[in-house]
Amino acid sequence: MDDSSALLPALLIAGAAGAGTWLLRRSWQGKDHKRGLVLAGWLLIVAATVLPAWALGAVRGPFIALALISTAALAVVASNYSIRQAKARSARESLAPEPSDRATTRGRETLRWLLAGPIGMIAAMGVGIAWAALVPGEQQTRLVVGGLIVPVVWGGCMAWTLADNRILRATAVLTGVALVSFTAAIVKGFA
Repeated sequence: MDDSSALLPALLIAGAAGAGTWLLRRSWQGKDHKRGLVLAGWLLIVAATVLPAWALGAVRGPFIALALISTAALAVVASNYSIRQAKARSARESLAPEPSDRATTRGRETLRWLLAGPIGMIAAMGVGIAWAALVPGEQQTRLVVGGLIVPVVWGGCMAWTLADNRILRATAVLTGVALVSFTAAIVKGFA
């Protein structure tokens, strides 16, 4: 099949997907969600996904359809884009407020550094190892996912420790997470 034969089905897919998305958007904008518009919109989107399999092939058709449906939906949503004027905010209100000005001592700074670094890393490793030991599935998959969990949890531990004003709560939670996760992994074992 040459590439020019895909142009007409692709245009039909984009048109049906755009019309389906427009119907869905139209029904969701109103106060009463009209079931007929919702049903028609979803039927057009499903038809634009399924029907190209006959015209373009079982693999190529749905692939092209999914790419065009998401692009057409984005175009429909972006066509109603408008820029609004920002509301005046007070100096105190912010999207990302600064950490509170807390009185700090050398001991609290050291504890906060330890919690964000090594203790948070140990807790994150405990969660990753517990995942690898406790979750059912293939060993290789559990190890890979457990290894990918560690940096994400460690980053969360760092962010929470540095943003939280109550350092003793962070100490208790991170130490507790490390103890519980390592204990659970040791009790279960890796088999």
